[in-house]
Amino acid sequence: MEMQVEMKRRLLEGLVIPAMPLALDERRLFDRRAQRALVRYYVDSGAGGIAAAVHSTQFAIRKPEHGLLEPVLRETAEAARAWKGGADLLLIAGVCGRDEQAENEARLARDLGYQAGLVSLSAFGDAPNEELLRHCRRIAAVLPVFGFYLQPAVGGRVLDYAFWRAFAEIGNVAAVKIAPFDRYRTLEVIRAVADSGRLGEIALYTGNDDTILVDLLTDFRLAGAAGEVRARISGGLLGHWSVWTKKTVELFRRVKRVRAGLEPLTGELLTLAAQTTDANGAFFDAAHSYAGVIPGIHEVLRAQGLLSGTWCLDPGERLSPGQIEEIDRVRNGYPHLADDDFVRANLDSWKS
Repeated sequence: MEMQVEMKRRLLEGLVIPAMPLALDERRLFDRRAQRALVRYYVDSGAGGIAAAVHSTQFAIRKPEHGLLEPVLRETAEAARAWKGGADLLLIAGVCGRDEQAENEARLARDLGYQAGLVSLSAFGDAPNEELLRHCRRIAAVLPVFGFYLQPAVGGRVLDYAFWRAFAEIGNVAAVKIAPFDRYRTLEVIRAVADSGRLGEIALYTGNDDTILVDLLTDFRLAGAAGEVRARISGGLLGHWSVWTKKTVELFRRVKRVRAGLEPLTGELLTLAAQTTDANGAFFDAAHSYAGVIPGIHEVLRAQGLLSGTWCLDPGERLSPGQIEEIDRVRNGYPHLADDDFVRANLDSWKS
């Protein structure tokens, strides 16, 4: 399936794409009502897309004892299409595992109406680049591909310049989510895509939750293989954007105005960048090497009433010691980044 022209245009223009959390009840069973409420929240916040079955949705949904991959993908897609304004939402599905599993997941996503697959390569360990590229080509034959540089701290692996340079030559690549949480590796991906000559076709998206605004505001001018290359990171596909999403969309509009020369790049925006990173450190539990990242996201949504609790499929996955205090610190310290009033005003309709 070739990329739709409109999807390609929108990705290059830049979108806010939250990475979908998984709603569970106190028995750790799928809470469809809360899942629909989350989708409605993202639609009404003005998000341009949703990514489901990704890290924030918990990779364990694929385990046979849970069997939640298809229900979560279906519920997310149907809830988006049924809610006013959600029909235009770009739907991206996480695609995991080795060849047969990943291909089956890609087909399922395509059949449910997802327009692209975010391909995780974690299952390949230290396999050589050519094996990874062969896998990506196989998935790209099913649906458009979002490349994914997942940071090693949460299960990713190092992917070098040579990999990304060759990856950018795959015809059905829609975008690359750059999320190594490492400035050197981030620049390497940008150079590789630029050197391929396909910057006008492949959108760059930040997944670096630790430096979101700096990624989006930077006009990259790098020494490429054939001279200077200039690039922008178009938008973001982020777990951090699954919370306080309404304010994220408003801030992203400011970013676009700066990039268009309609608003100056001020010190205030850089201050907001630092505050966003500080908030992310609390939500993602950076102090404990991201052990509490998923329950941290859940806690922010729980406090707003969008989720009933912080439960994860793995009972051992919980908030770290001191994390709730850190979340309270940033929640109280940066009320201008939060969208509590917006959620409070709409929560009943989202949960209806």
